Amino acid sequence: MDFVNAPLLAAAALVFVSVLAGLYSARIGLSFLLVFLLAGILAGEDGPGGYRFDDARLSFWVGNIALAVILLDGGLRTAFATFRTGLRPASVLATVGVLVCAAFTGLAGMLFLGLDWRTAMLLGAIVGSTDAAAVFALLTRSGVTLNERVAATLEIESGVNDPMAVYLTLAFIALAGAGQAATGSAWGNVVWAFVQQFGWGALSGVLCGLAMAALLKRVAARDAGGSIIALLIGAAGLALFGATGLLGGSGFLAVYLFGLIVANRAGAVVAPTLAAMDGYAWLAQAGMFLLLGLLVTPSQMVGSLLPALGVALTLIFVARPVAVWLCLWPFRFTPRETWFISWVGLRGAVPIVLALFPLLAGTPQAMLLFNVAFVVVLVSLLTQGTTIGLMARSLGVAMPEPGDEREQRALFRDFELDPSLPLALVCDFYNLPRPPDADLPLGQWLVAALRRPPVAGDAVALGTATLVVRELDGARISRVGLGLPE
Repeated sequence: MDFVNAPLLAAAALVFVSVLAGLYSARIGLSFLLVFLLAGILAGEDGPGGYRFDDARLSFWVGNIALAVILLDGGLRTAFATFRTGLRPASVLATVGVLVCAAFTGLAGMLFLGLDWRTAMLLGAIVGSTDAAAVFALLTRSGVTLNERVAATLEIESGVNDPMAVYLTLAFIALAGAGQAATGSAWGNVVWAFVQQFGWGALSGVLCGLAMAALLKRVAARDAGGSIIALLIGAAGLALFGATGLLGGSGFLAVYLFGLIVANRAGAVVAPTLAAMDGYAWLAQAGMFLLLGLLVTPSQMVGSLLPALGVALTLIFVARPVAVWLCLWPFRFTPRETWFISWVGLRGAVPIVLALFPLLAGTPQAMLLFNVAFVVVLVSLLTQGTTIGLMARSLGVAMPEPGDEREQRALFRDFELDPSLPLALVCDFYNLPRPPDADLPLGQWLVAALRRPPVAGDAVALGTATLVVRELDGARISRVGLGLPE
């Protein structure tokens, strides 16, 4: 039984030590994901563990399954209500934003690494999307509560931008393989692949989500426990992921939409399963990051380390901010919100998994792309991943704690007004200038003045006073705060 016991001891001990180290490292701001990744490196060929692991196929298989579980868990935790503020901007970020990021990062690849434009754009596609595992995990553990608009945008973006990155990666692998002989038919295949990826992904995710929600309502009547239901949902999600991929669609998009629809149409059944699903997601993240860490050989990166750092810094400080500002400009986000969303462009396991595509396809310079992707992920987790809470507080996008009266008053102001009051009456009583539409109720006027879906904490200046959204009932403002100059 040694062939069972020895690997089991090594794997379980590695996970145990990684989780224990993660619990302590979280106190100084390091993410669990970074600890798992570093643990895999230390156990690998260049580390004290000395274990040689080079099975790209196994890593690819495990990485895809893990990402499917993570996206399923993310979909189960996303409420339809967040779509009110986050769907449109997140959708633009998840498509146009990924393309802009890929383009700027590709330019950096040409500049720093001397890549041809096809290979450079392939590199941009690999690292172009934010990572659901990193965003979901680090936002949860950052110690801050973000305002609804920012949180919803980041969560939905990270959940739905992987299909665009996968599509671009496959498209540029095909173009790189075609080389100078790329023809109209090659470009036609690229366009058709886009239709397939998003069409089949969306259709299968929605239809299977509706069917699963109906099934769960029937199964719940048989007193099935939460853990059993979680297993049922997980198995259905993975089956959907595989089936959609066989059809040529995006399994990532399908499984996220599946979880989203199941949770929002059968919420009472899904709620008891979330603890078990969270365990599945953390196990998936741990296994994926440990395995990807084992796959990396740091000694092979020495020659390309400085150019890779140049690519990583360009992505973080140029490509991501440009993409976010361009995409969010029509949606009237505040500058502070836009800067924060720019900063939370976390790269995690997705770029490393996508970098396995060229390795398996035999694309020229595939190992260089893999090494650069790994450096990008490491830099992102070390810089962005460790400073989310600090940046949220510094930029003022963090909501105050419920028990912090001073911060509550600073944000929501001292006085409360009825949102159904006519604005003209408020202006006359407090000697404020009347705007042209002063006949509107206060709550409706605030929505019109904001010109975007309101969230708690939104503020509008009116003369010397400040009107603040204190609370919402769905999309309707139910409480308004008033601040007057001292």
